[in-house]
Amino acid sequence: MANNHEIDYRLFGSEMQCVEIELDPNETVMAEPGSFMMMNDGVQMQTIFGDGSQDNGGMLGKLFSAGKRLLTGESLFMTAYTNMGQGKKQVTFAAPYPGKIIPLDLMRLGGRIICQKDSFLCAAKGVAVGIEFQKKLGTGLFGGEGFIMQKLEGDGMCFVHAGGHVEERELFPGEMLKIDTGCIVAFTKDVDYDIQFVGGIKNTLFGGEGVFYATLRGPGKVWIQTLPISRLAGRILQYGTRGGKEQGSILGGLGNLLDGDGF
Repeated sequence: MANNHEIDYRLFGSEMQCVEIELDPNETVMAEPGSFMMMNDGVQMQTIFGDGSQDNGGMLGKLFSAGKRLLTGESLFMTAYTNMGQGKKQVTFAAPYPGKIIPLDLMRLGGRIICQKDSFLCAAKGVAVGIEFQKKLGTGLFGGEGFIMQKLEGDGMCFVHAGGHVEERELFPGEMLKIDTGCIVAFTKDVDYDIQFVGGIKNTLFGGEGVFYATLRGPGKVWIQTLPISRLAGRILQYGTRGGKEQGSILGGLGNLLDGDGF
């Protein structure tokens, strides 16, 4: 029997998606502030401290939950949407930028998912949203976007957002995938995550893909995005401040050595 609230959902759209959550009476969905789009009359919205998974843990538990979210750069607060009316009600959340919303059933995925710290959108009440520190020294020093990630734990539904197109890959035991750190959306708990040096002086100076990339080793599932928000923001800033990309610029390449965003 599931401990988290059991919610139904529907996805709408293709490139700018939204997810409609259907709530039975007294069911609750938790969401990041700013993701709300619309809801039926009878759904009550309440801002809470932490992620809502520490209702019985007292103030200390709530402070610990909120502190974990602060370390990942998220707000100390989340918003709870509860069906206080009669019959089924709907509440809809929108993606923050072009891409895809990925539904993840934690009960079927081993009870824990590791995801990029800015990808969480909403989840059934009871899902714990925490932090996942990468334990290896190299990962911590050079992991960039992948150093501190979010950890989603429980047995309910949760939803994460990714930029661009999303590819889901199933890794067999021992199978390894090399990937840009910013392109990782999420992976299951048994996937081993590490950082590897690209190697080669020409690759380092002129490759435009960063000095390090991530390695994901199976078994498990991984979700990969084609357009990390950091890459999109970097390109917009680059064109907005310099009036275009300096093709073939050595200085431009040196300036992007460590961020993995290319020229």
